[in-house]
Amino acid sequence: MITPPFLKAGDKVAIVSTARKVSEDEMLPAVTLLNDWGLKVEFGKNLFKVLNQFAGTDEERAADFQSALNDSSVNAILFARGGYGTVRIIDRIDWSGFQNNPKWLTGFSDVTVTHAHVHRHLGIETLHSPMAFNLAKSTSEVKNKMKAALFGDKLSYEIGEHIPADMNRTGEASGELVGGNLSILYSLLGSTSSIETAGKILFLEDLDEYLYHIDRMMMALKRAGKLYKLAGLIVGSMNDMKDNKVRFNKTAEEIVSEAVSEYSYPVLYGFPAGHIRNNMPLIFGRKVKLKVGVDSSIIFE
Repeated sequence: MITPPFLKAGDKVAIVSTARKVSEDEMLPAVTLLNDWGLKVEFGKNLFKVLNQFAGTDEERAADFQSALNDSSVNAILFARGGYGTVRIIDRIDWSGFQNNPKWLTGFSDVTVTHAHVHRHLGIETLHSPMAFNLAKSTSEVKNKMKAALFGDKLSYEIGEHIPADMNRTGEASGELVGGNLSILYSLLGSTSSIETAGKILFLEDLDEYLYHIDRMMMALKRAGKLYKLAGLIVGSMNDMKDNKVRFNKTAEEIVSEAVSEYSYPVLYGFPAGHIRNNMPLIFGRKVKLKVGVDSSIIFE
């Protein structure tokens, strides 16, 4: 895996949206924070375009992303927000400039499309983290950890007992960290952007899904061979789940646990990352050491 150059004061960050529309007012708190970090911020030319729910047409969103990838003066790209739309443009992107001049790609949720595609084809680390839309609203710890990751400080997490710790499967493992939003990973199965998971540590999170949908998606990952050769599994936030009148009657964590019950690798539940204010950054593509026990830890090498 290739690590993009770490940031330093004076570097430029581009904000683009590959998915949902945003307003300038929604972006300004992130700009203020990035300026406080000593960074310069540049908006994509089409960032504030609107086409129904999208930040402009597919062509406009792709053009902004392509321009930021190709611009050698841009040191990192912070995606504006998620929603839906990245999968509509991912095959329009020419990655040759990015390959020759890697830079940090930062975001989560719908940006899982980009994380997965980059890891499948390019072997360049990316950062699963808050986006411009919610960065300033994140906790102080999240902001500090994100800055540390981007500026090259060591990243690790020490995790004491937490809910649902009783579900954890203890053990130790090491491997490249991959993953993201479960719904997005499910939607990429069978495509050229579907991630490779053998020997790796998989991270999963999701939001606002029917519980039987979670089961369907886990069964799809399992049948596609994405679960049985893992080195380890980290489950992030699974919040605001829904059930039908005829109840599925399992939590999202219980559904995940059942899907991987026949395997022996360590599983950590309840890691604070995903669609929550305390969305801790994770370096995808970086080798990590995972320890699951009374005191669990994730250490990025």
